[in-house]
Amino acid sequence: MAFPDLVPDLKSRMGALRGRLIANQPLVELTWFRVGGPAQVLFMPEDEQDLSHFLTHLSADVPVTVIGLGSNLIVRDGGVPGVVIRLGRGFNEIKIEEGSRIRAGTAVPDVKVARAAQEASIAGLSFLRGIPGAIGGALRMNGGAYGGETRDVLIEARGVDRGGRVRIFTNADMHYTYRHCGAPDDVIFTEALFQGEPGDPAVISAAMDKITESREATQPIKSRTGGSTFKNPAGHKAWQLIDAAGCRGLTVGAAEVSQMHCNFLINRGGASAADIETLGETVRARVKGTSGVDLEWEIKRIGVARE
Repeated sequence: MAFPDLVPDLKSRMGALRGRLIANQPLVELTWFRVGGPAQVLFMPEDEQDLSHFLTHLSADVPVTVIGLGSNLIVRDGGVPGVVIRLGRGFNEIKIEEGSRIRAGTAVPDVKVARAAQEASIAGLSFLRGIPGAIGGALRMNGGAYGGETRDVLIEARGVDRGGRVRIFTNADMHYTYRHCGAPDDVIFTEALFQGEPGDPAVISAAMDKITESREATQPIKSRTGGSTFKNPAGHKAWQLIDAAGCRGLTVGAAEVSQMHCNFLINRGGASAADIETLGETVRARVKGTSGVDLEWEIKRIGVARE
């Protein structure tokens, strides 16, 4: 499907905008599942100032959706109305600062920050190696893996709100809980400052290698997947509940519950977003029926269903 083209009107309102505006841009290649419809408008700002300028001049009635690397995301088959913002080159800088600190743009993959920390002899950030996304996603959902979480190392985050105002959030301002951030939903994070501690590069490298080996041995990372599908409920592990409900290997169309790790859904080739989401909801219903536990989606789902 195609949405009405908003780009000419947006350009007329924006003046000296430097970023790219693209109408009806397919998003399928920007998600790890390789499913989904187009963005009505895709905007890729040049830098924070450009992003602020755009949001300042954007009509309040135009919906805004932010995507990162697409690793933990389902874009529904009908696409995403309004503007989809994807941060790129202007948000991918990493700086090593005094006191074992690292400043990183939110388009930087988590693994690159982990590597930069290792090379700078900074310990405490190795867990980022196990998160298949970018820093922006880690900030927004308190991303974590292998015993570490974003809230453990974040000093402050910088972002732009829906009105175009640049704002700074301390760790406390983020109101973090498990896989949840309490900062305002309209804020688009642009940069993060992390605190590590002095460490031995060889020891840090070994820890990262161990994480890599564990992921390769236990997760279907070479498949078209979206990472962990559901949050771990209090007192439970999601994969155990899913396994106990008999969902390992369950399919809907070409979508499948991974045989390797049943808290992962995979696109075996040709699955639609509806197949994947329906499979997830089927898993939720079966787990509810067998254990009484309501699984909560960890994967973000955006857009509208195909008509």
